[in-house]
Amino acid sequence: MNQSAIKVRYAKSFFSLAKEKNLLDTLKKDIELISKVCKQSTDFVLLLESPIVKTSKKTTLITSIFSEKIDKLTLKFLQLITKNKREIFIPSICQYFLELTREDQNIKSALLTTATKLDGAALKKIESILTEQLHAKIEFSNDVNPDIIGGMVIRIEDRQYDASVATQLKKIKQALLETELRNN
Repeated sequence: MNQSAIKVRYAKSFFSLAKEKNLLDTLKKDIELISKVCKQSTDFVLLLESPIVKTSKKTTLITSIFSEKIDKLTLKFLQLITKNKREIFIPSICQYFLELTREDQNIKSALLTTATKLDGAALKKIESILTEQLHAKIEFSNDVNPDIIGGMVIRIEDRQYDASVATQLKKIKQALLETELRNN
């Protein structure tokens, strides 16, 4: 079975169970924690990927790491994945589960990039405009990149709106070059 089918099958199953048990918010927090651990700890990912460490040892380690931090259902889910020798897919299963949850709850991810740090009031205003325009709840993050000079770039999932000064200057430069070429 290919990697994509594995992550989809496990994530959809766990998502369905979470909805059925009315525990989606709780289990989403658990999966976010596991995903965070996978992103921040290369040692944990190496443990999952190691063919040398026995499945029983991996299960014991995963249980000791997460037993006090996540719901028992989530822990059993991790143990099942490990027992089935699919633990290397835990990061991608978590990612897909979170995608399913965002889709189900009509949550869109947005990244706002500005040249300087914006104050809280400006961020709240932009977030409320996006929420109103997209008719969705927004998971909002802000990034500062002085290279855009001014203005902003908003990335909402797979779409990007670029209203940066740097991009406008590039467009003007391109238009001037095209005009110069036509006149020669």
